Amino acid sequence: MLIGVIGASSCNAEIAELAEAVGREIGKRGAVLVCGGLGGVMEFASKGAKEAGGLTIGILPGTSKEEANCYIDIPIVTGLGHARNILIAHSSDSLIAISGEHGTLSEIAIGLKLKKTIIGLNTWDIEGIIRAKTAAEAIEKALKISEGRDA
Repeated sequence: MLIGVIGASSCNAEIAELAEAVGREIGKRGAVLVCGGLGGVMEFASKGAKEAGGLTIGILPGTSKEEANCYIDIPIVTGLGHARNILIAHSSDSLIAISGEHGTLSEIAIGLKLKKTIIGLNTWDIEGIIRAKTAAEAIEKALKISEGRDA
């Protein structure tokens, strides 16, 4: 299962800790983390996944693999800028939105349009996002819904 983690490229310590916990849960559950591959929420989630033995994929906006954070196993260079958000949403079986700004909002909108499961942790208040309070709850809901079970 591919779980997308979406969030801002910069974040405070509280959001960083939450993103790392989400990544750790993804790694522990044997899922693959998909993200934008840069800093902030993406980097901390990737760090958590790597520390738990997980695999990480970074779908990068630019034209160089070197722009990926150091926890990305598979950097995918797109040269698409923000348009790469479409690839993140399409590639993920479910999405977990952590906090976020307008880039995250665009990924949420694309995910909703594609009828993807979107779990929200401290993020935009939009109809269609399934709320969670902890990293473990978010991953459990993402896995259950994506496997066709009720959350």
